[in-house]
Amino acid sequence: MTPDELLEVFHRRIRLPDADTIPGWKQELDGLVHRSYVEGPEGAGFVETPRGLGDDPDAVIAAQVAFFRDRGLPFEWKTYAYDEPADLGERLVRAGFTPGEPETLILGEVDRILERPSALPSKVRLREALGAADYHRIAVLMDTLWHNGLERIEERLAGEARMFPDRLSVFLVEEALKGPEGPALTAAWIRFHPGTGFASLWGGGTLPEWRRQGLYSAVLAHRARLAKERGYEFLRVDASEDSRPILQKLGLHAVTTTTPYEWTP
Repeated sequence: MTPDELLEVFHRRIRLPDADTIPGWKQELDGLVHRSYVEGPEGAGFVETPRGLGDDPDAVIAAQVAFFRDRGLPFEWKTYAYDEPADLGERLVRAGFTPGEPETLILGEVDRILERPSALPSKVRLREALGAADYHRIAVLMDTLWHNGLERIEERLAGEARMFPDRLSVFLVEEALKGPEGPALTAAWIRFHPGTGFASLWGGGTLPEWRRQGLYSAVLAHRARLAKERGYEFLRVDASEDSRPILQKLGLHAVTTTTPYEWTP
């Protein structure tokens, strides 16, 4: 499939029905706004508008800010480069949002990944995360790489895996000799979106000293095989500039860019 064809399928199957909400989050359609959130001390929200913002975009933005302000929740407004209005990002900044780093939306067919061989170095092993200790190691790795909160990662990821084991699989790579006593070298997970044909890939961060040794590609191929076994046709990744070239080399396509805009109460 061409990049344009992949994006059309993604928009129709994932964005329009809001099919990639994190399991367990409350999901609402407020006019043109797709909104999801979880309340509590570690609560947060997520918004996107795949059908545009209508005739009064600023009023729609203000209504969402008021909604989350009333609940004391931070939230992310995820934008895609083709979203309307074209100046959505500028409007969000004026409304008090802070833009994050843009990422590339990567889409592709599972079979393209599986066409290419991949292998891990013999001194490491890939396995599924099995319990609290593994999720803590994964959280330590992710916080070390991206500074996005140790407890937040650990609690949300472990909780999601516990409540929705059929929709999330989490993996890590560790040194074979050190095993659970050593750090997680790479960690990644896959979410399955039933009825869409899409599985989404997350994580993938690798300790700097272990990069360029095939860990990322091997974990990617492992998750693609799992998706294939479960009958999924397509993969989706929100890729950083570090992972984008690897994914494209492996046969996936850059179809557009996304930028998160964060608002905090």
